[in-house]
Amino acid sequence: MVILTLNCGSSSVKYQVYDWSNKKVMARGIAERVGTQEAVLEHNAAGKEPYRLAKPMPNHQTAIETLLDVIVDPWQGVISNIQEVKAVGHRVLHGGQRFGTSVLINPQVLQTFRELQDLGPLHLPPNIMGIEAAQKVLPNVPHAAILDTAWHQTMPPTSYIYAVPYQWYTEYGVRRYGFHGTSFLYTAKRAAALLHKKPRETNLIICHIGNGASMCAVRDGCSLDTSMGLTPLEGLVMGTRSGDIDPAIINFVCRKAGLSSQEVENALNKKSGVLGITTKYIDRRDVVQAAEQGDTLSQLALEIEAYRIKKYIGAYTAALGRVDAVVFTAGVGEMGPQIRERALSGLNNIGIVLDHRRNEISRTRNAETRISADHSPTPVFVIPTDEELVMTEDTYALMQGTYKVHTEFTYSFEDCNYVNKEREEALKKELTKRPELSEVIISSCEG
Repeated sequence: MVILTLNCGSSSVKYQVYDWSNKKVMARGIAERVGTQEAVLEHNAAGKEPYRLAKPMPNHQTAIETLLDVIVDPWQGVISNIQEVKAVGHRVLHGGQRFGTSVLINPQVLQTFRELQDLGPLHLPPNIMGIEAAQKVLPNVPHAAILDTAWHQTMPPTSYIYAVPYQWYTEYGVRRYGFHGTSFLYTAKRAAALLHKKPRETNLIICHIGNGASMCAVRDGCSLDTSMGLTPLEGLVMGTRSGDIDPAIINFVCRKAGLSSQEVENALNKKSGVLGITTKYIDRRDVVQAAEQGDTLSQLALEIEAYRIKKYIGAYTAALGRVDAVVFTAGVGEMGPQIRERALSGLNNIGIVLDHRRNEISRTRNAETRISADHSPTPVFVIPTDEELVMTEDTYALMQGTYKVHTEFTYSFEDCNYVNKEREEALKKELTKRPELSEVIISSCEG
């Protein structure tokens, strides 16, 4: 059985083709610059050379049709017939308060997403376009929505209610929703396996640090609090998003610069964060390189980003009381030792002691590592996330009628013997080039 997962952005479509019977990724890729004549599809199939196709993709339906053509292509493909795809899982940004779990998509569910577009104006429209496009191309298979916000529906009112007029919540749904839910779910379950605990026995602080970034306080295996809010703008310093600011800044800049509130909001989403501080960089690798070469604004951006992470770690430590582990994940969290170092320095007094060599060595997406010192009361793990696997397992369970809320559902990756075959093969090659990586790898069965 083959399950396809899709993650549709405003101008991109990420995809994965998964062989459920053999529990193996067959192919993954991304179509970028969708909506233009310069669109490009990059396709990576297991055991084959990477493939790149440049062709106009005027809309998401064309992009999905293109990727489907590639996965059945005699030379580049991984299946012989599109009928082998038995289900499609869609990443959807926002489920509001309507959905606390993943859900099969029917006309009523799709209409609910349309009604919620004001809560996710940058992400929900392309999510919806992707669903509609995929349903046209694959009309006879079940389609499932895996919602970024669902994981956080366990938060108590003290975490999600803002101190604003209460009718804003009751009438307009103004509250903290949180995002990156599939990533938090995966890393929370994996952290429990590394700790040799059941998920419901664990208290965690998870740092999902990428271009978009957020943190989650996990109590008894469930989301207690998170840094993103009504939208993905609140919280940490991100690639182009400001994170936490004084709300009065918006009207202040409107008056001073003669901008509309929408223009200021766009600037906070697309021209702020690391880009706003450095004035030219988004990719943290560029920021780190520039900082090492003496660029003062890049140095400042790294310090501000790390300081914000450190403040949230402190706040969530206070909220949780007992912290079983701190986890870093996502692109920067997995590959950015410089930011991890800054964020964790000086936290010995709350039981977090970094091992500097382990932290420097830990730069991989193919293994789970420990970067804290042996004597650190609180371990610090780096766990490469796998949102696509969560999407795939949810989709399969939904189509089989066995799916339940995550507290009553067992994922394959909760088992200490779980192995990601794709990453296992990649790790073997990586170790031949970086044998020191073996020093920091931690096995969930061995501890």
